[in-house]
Amino acid sequence: MISSSSSNRERERERAMALTWRKAYLDIVLVPIGLLIMLGYHLFLLYRVLKLPQTTVIGYENHNKRAWVERMMQVEAKDRGLALSVINSNISVAISLSSISLVLSSLIGAWIGSFSENIFTSNIIYGDTSPSTISIKYIALLSCFLISFASFVETTRCFVHANFLITMPNADIPATYVQKAVTRGSNFWAGGHRAHYFATTLLMWLFGPIPMFISVVVMVAVLHKLDTNSNPLHQYQSRQSHNLFKKIGQEITAITRTIEHEELPHGNGSRNQLSNLDNSLQL
Repeated sequence: MISSSSSNRERERERAMALTWRKAYLDIVLVPIGLLIMLGYHLFLLYRVLKLPQTTVIGYENHNKRAWVERMMQVEAKDRGLALSVINSNISVAISLSSISLVLSSLIGAWIGSFSENIFTSNIIYGDTSPSTISIKYIALLSCFLISFASFVETTRCFVHANFLITMPNADIPATYVQKAVTRGSNFWAGGHRAHYFATTLLMWLFGPIPMFISVVVMVAVLHKLDTNSNPLHQYQSRQSHNLFKKIGQEITAITRTIEHEELPHGNGSRNQLSNLDNSLQL
């Protein structure tokens, strides 16, 4: 009886060790695969933004922002209040997002400092719940929020610089300078949001490697749908042709008014000639 009971205990220990081994090494298998999927997708997205910008939402938005900056730079500096209000609204949102990232980083840092037994170290979590793995989870999550904070701070810096360039009076500043500042701020904005997406998957890792891997697959599928652009890029009229057509229209209007003023006393015949001339000019 004693030998049978001891053998049963040994079998139970072996089963427990096998179960512990599977749970511990599940993080080593699923978590790196999930992170590689996220990293590979964003590298593929970066390639599309650089080489095929018309197929991505980021490239589509940057194209429209460059055209917007070019139109705003054609206006006098004293009349660019609309441009300032648009950029200032983006600055306010970037400051709010950077503050949220900093607060979350502080909370996670305080959580790491007061680490104790909680739900994330209990047997409910199917995965490695050792103190070292829990610390890695918190540090990775903290790093994502710090990167997001730095990205939104850089976004604010670029938009503030664009504000200075737009409001500079009596200065022949090329529109490309402002376009570069605005698009760079938009790219940092996108980077801050991407850090939030990584933080979301790492947050699911606290509940185990399986929820983390599932969240990665779902997020990549959703991001691929949201990052793909199906609208063709609108070819905005260039600044030179726009000014040329505007100048031609002003000259036609001036000639028409001059002829009308000279031929007005001659009666209806002159008016008919004037109308014919207007029609020919319009054609």
